[in-house]
Amino acid sequence: MLKETLVSATEAGAAVLKYYFNSKELKISNKEGVNNLVTEADHAAERAIMDTIREQFPDHFILSEESGEMATTSEYKWIIDPIDGTVNYAHGIPICCVSIGLEQNGKMILGAVYNPLTNEFFMAEKGKGSTLNGDRIYVSDKQTVMDSCLVTGFPYTYLDMPNGPLDVFDRLIRKGIPVRRLGSAALDLCWVAAGRFDGFYEHKLNPWDSAAGSLIVEEAGGKLTDFQGNDYSIYQERILATNGKIHSEMLTWINK
Repeated sequence: MLKETLVSATEAGAAVLKYYFNSKELKISNKEGVNNLVTEADHAAERAIMDTIREQFPDHFILSEESGEMATTSEYKWIIDPIDGTVNYAHGIPICCVSIGLEQNGKMILGAVYNPLTNEFFMAEKGKGSTLNGDRIYVSDKQTVMDSCLVTGFPYTYLDMPNGPLDVFDRLIRKGIPVRRLGSAALDLCWVAAGRFDGFYEHKLNPWDSAAGSLIVEEAGGKLTDFQGNDYSIYQERILATNGKIHSEMLTWINK
């Protein structure tokens, strides 16, 4: 029933996302930061997702981007981003998605990321692999960073620190390494899992940004760590996700 509820909740949120997309009446506001947007679709999708989950599992813990934590003593925690890529969504760019992950006792066991605008539904179950629209997906087999296509994201306010977002980006592009910026961390991770990108790094993520996508990468054969090469946790800000083969080299590029 957990997996079925995950699918139903993801589809419920996606229906809202699709309904409001490109609507001239869409209400948009700022959370914090001049371009950290939230729309009425974010709130409506969140309600649809939560209602679906609570109908089946009223005692489960929920962590969501827009509403924060609804804490309980349950061993299960649903981690929700009703629209990942809200800035894209608000500007009519169809690179956005619903992202829902499920933890059991602190371990990710299920993840779903759905972009209904491109009809791509990524899903993973712990120990059972990752799929795109029901078909198995796997990370790429690129062996070096120079041969790779990478993807990253930037925080809404630039972090003035050693090896900050622009420092790493500058090092890579000066060597001619292609680095893309989609604007949706959940889709960045899924595209690594599908072999479209060979690696993804970002300096400042929240748990809901990577909960589902991190499991999808892992189950597709990829590797995830922080920037020091330690095991990745969705509760830390920095992430490196790769096909595994370029991982050590990517750590070197990030930490030069």
